[in-house]
Amino acid sequence: MQDCAVIRLTEGRLAWYAPGAGDTLRYLDEDGAKEQLSALVAQPGTQLVFAAPGGDVRLQSVEINPDEKKHIEKSLPYMLEEELISDVDTMHFASSFEGKSTLRVAACLRSKMSNWQDLLGDFQAIGQWLPEPLLLPWQSGEWALVIESGTAIVRLGEFEGFAVELDLLSVMLESAMGEHGDQPKTIVVYGQCQEEDVARVPETLQRVVQWRKGGLGAALLLRDETYNPINLLQGDFAVRLPFTRWWKQWRAVAAVIGLAFCLQLVATYTEFVSLQQENTQLRAAVEQSYRKANPRGAMVDAEKQLSRQLSALQGSAHSGGFVSLMSRLGEVIHANPGTSIASINYSDKADEVRMNISANNFESVESIRTAMNQAGLSAKTESSSAQGDKVSARMRIGADL
Repeated sequence: MQDCAVIRLTEGRLAWYAPGAGDTLRYLDEDGAKEQLSALVAQPGTQLVFAAPGGDVRLQSVEINPDEKKHIEKSLPYMLEEELISDVDTMHFASSFEGKSTLRVAACLRSKMSNWQDLLGDFQAIGQWLPEPLLLPWQSGEWALVIESGTAIVRLGEFEGFAVELDLLSVMLESAMGEHGDQPKTIVVYGQCQEEDVARVPETLQRVVQWRKGGLGAALLLRDETYNPINLLQGDFAVRLPFTRWWKQWRAVAAVIGLAFCLQLVATYTEFVSLQQENTQLRAAVEQSYRKANPRGAMVDAEKQLSRQLSALQGSAHSGGFVSLMSRLGEVIHANPGTSIASINYSDKADEVRMNISANNFESVESIRTAMNQAGLSAKTESSSAQGDKVSARMRIGADL
């Protein structure tokens, strides 16, 4: 395991193996050990694994109907209830599928999981908890044993293994041989004293034993790092984002950002109130200016009303407008000496003028009407009458569209 550091429990103390360090075991309660491990894990590509004690974890493969996959999480504890000594409510179950119908199960007490979780509280980077037996190297037809002081870790198959006291090792191996039916081709034993270690294996199996000096650290060197059949961190113990730790680290920054946001909010509101007051003052000034130009009448939208009135006075593409109309009328009246305008009324909607004129005679009235029509206006004489030596006429003049 060249890129993986392994933490394990040894005689109640947490210790760790550095990647590729063999049996060099370092205890985490020693000075500077935690900082050294944290610095190592911080390096890119380095993984951290906790080896869950094999004596506390039971490994088992269960054949199930593929249709049961949807509900297996709820039904699994009761499927194994008769095979477990402890109450299923006190047990934690981790599982993974191998193929369509084989379910691999690792079971241990929830109290053990909680205890390990407390012990490993300083190491949030641990993403995998693997049972110790599954950390031993394995290949088909081979068993692997690590004999340590007082205990032995055994791996019998791809997902088979256990940890047991040395006094019970021989009995457990004989039982395993009976369950498998065939003897293994090779039993690789890691230990410190070849004669004593081999003697702990049943006599019928001693001929296939290959003894190697070393412990779990030496065995880890030959393990396939890509093979991790199950992770105990599932369900209630699954890895979760460390929101509490993040909050402790970033709460000061969050407080500064929150304060800056509040200040910006207050400044924005203050500016809004100021602009609103300025807008009210401007509206009052606009209304005051409108009343100077048009003292009477309803005022709804001063800008639009003034714009429309100016447009009517200036004229447009569709109407002559008052100024344009009066300009042409003035030219015609001026061209006829002796003619004067008595009164005039202008209609904005109709864009026309009704006026009373005074002329020398009826011929002059008719001459004015004709001149207006020739000037592009539409002029009609509505009435005419003699007034002494003058003739008074009422005319309606509009733009000739």
